[in-house]
Amino acid sequence: MQCPVDGTTLVMSDRNGVEIDYCPACRGVWLDRGELDKIIERSAAQGQMPPPPPSQAPSRHQARDDYRSSGHGHTDEGYRKKKRGGFLEDLFDF
Repeated sequence: MQCPVDGTTLVMSDRNGVEIDYCPACRGVWLDRGELDKIIERSAAQGQMPPPPPSQAPSRHQARDDYRSSGHGHTDEGYRKKKRGGFLEDLFDF
């Protein structure tokens, strides 16, 4: 199958049971019939999972934040924390 954008031959990949056709040149992604439904179902199921129970011990990050707030070290101003990826991030990570 050819990419409708640039004519490059599409590469087929199976990610978590979802068949994806993607173009290695323009990085476009195409789904076969029914594949989008699978993605929506799995994404919805992932969102319904209960959050993990809170830990009793203070985290490393809390101790580090206490250290920084006392005037030591550097700040994370201007830096974004990386969002925790999920099913969709793994699916489209080429």
